[in-house]
Amino acid sequence: MDYPRLRPLEAFPIAGKGETQVYLRDPLNLAKGQLTVSYPVYFIISKFDGQHSLLEIREAFARRFRHVLPDEKIRDLVAQLDQSYFLDSPRFTQLQREINTAFRQSSIREMAHADASYPSQAQEFSKQAETFFTSEKGPGLPSAHGSTRPTVRGIIAPHIDPRAGGACYAWAYKELAERCEADLFVLLGTSHYGMGQFFVATEKDYNTPLGPVKTDREFVRALQKNYSGDLFADEILHRNEHSLEFQTLFLQYLFGGKRNFDVVPILVSSFHSLVRAHTPPMHDSRVADFVSALKATIAQSGRNVCLVAGVDFAHVGQKFGDQGPLTQDFLNWVEDEDRRLIRALVNMDPADFFAQIAKDSDRRRVCGFSPMYTFLQVVDATRGELLQYDRTLESATQSSVSFASLAFY
Repeated sequence: MDYPRLRPLEAFPIAGKGETQVYLRDPLNLAKGQLTVSYPVYFIISKFDGQHSLLEIREAFARRFRHVLPDEKIRDLVAQLDQSYFLDSPRFTQLQREINTAFRQSSIREMAHADASYPSQAQEFSKQAETFFTSEKGPGLPSAHGSTRPTVRGIIAPHIDPRAGGACYAWAYKELAERCEADLFVLLGTSHYGMGQFFVATEKDYNTPLGPVKTDREFVRALQKNYSGDLFADEILHRNEHSLEFQTLFLQYLFGGKRNFDVVPILVSSFHSLVRAHTPPMHDSRVADFVSALKATIAQSGRNVCLVAGVDFAHVGQKFGDQGPLTQDFLNWVEDEDRRLIRALVNMDPADFFAQIAKDSDRRRVCGFSPMYTFLQVVDATRGELLQYDRTLESATQSSVSFASLAFY
């Protein structure tokens, strides 16, 4: 511990009273809680890279702040961070081993964001979900009589925290409830913390406050046989990823106890190495092979299949690395660019979709790019329709996330 190493964390500034603080959280949700620290403390822990000794860190602090930090203070900080599992240490390695073993042995993917983003109790969750449909921004509850309009073959829905974007989800899921008789939903979600594999599947059922959503294990195994890569190498990513968890909530709310259905949960990791190389993803054998395998497995299954993409659009502002305050002109530009991307989606044009991302190397950080591109290549549809577009605004971090609901016919 004389050369402490911080684990990969998310860090962003928060404007406080009189000073800017830094908020730290563990994206894998393995650490105990979150941390909000002053800038001097952040300066110290930013040096916890495994390369700097405690003595070197003390000297760097003294040069920066003209103050000598007592040795026991920095050692106390190291001990506190290790106690909370923020450090890459033997203590954390043991915890990670125990968690991974428990996850592998379970047939259920338990709720990771219950009682944070949504209630864990069935009655409370059902009340919350209903308000997403009936709120001022919502589309209203689905009609019991359905619709004679074309059948929905796929939807794009947000994966933003439902407390912020629940009404936008409701637009996509109302359309799904009224115009889709599928008994299998192939879920393509953003993998925010991908470890190397582009596509990551699981055979585990996804638990919800209303009971588990069943995974079609036979389909998943057939998909692995048809695909040249390893769909399970990074399966642990499903444990805490919210992009699919939130989709299963809405599916179970709408169809649980009313329709027999299964899901196929697939996380899609970043294609940004291909964006930087200006290489359309379908030119990469890993993507092309997966798309071919998924299409073949759908055809072989004989099931009525609908695709669901759990994605968000732009991530801009200080929370995501931009400098300065958000201006209305900048937000207007973000929306204009988002709508160009949406136009490529509704036109079913993967080449234009990729071009819109690659033209500025994904300046807006569209975290749903990879699953949306895969969705376009697989969905059995001829056109799309934008149902709702919205965004969040965080004044404390001067940041914004945009999201949308679309249906494909």
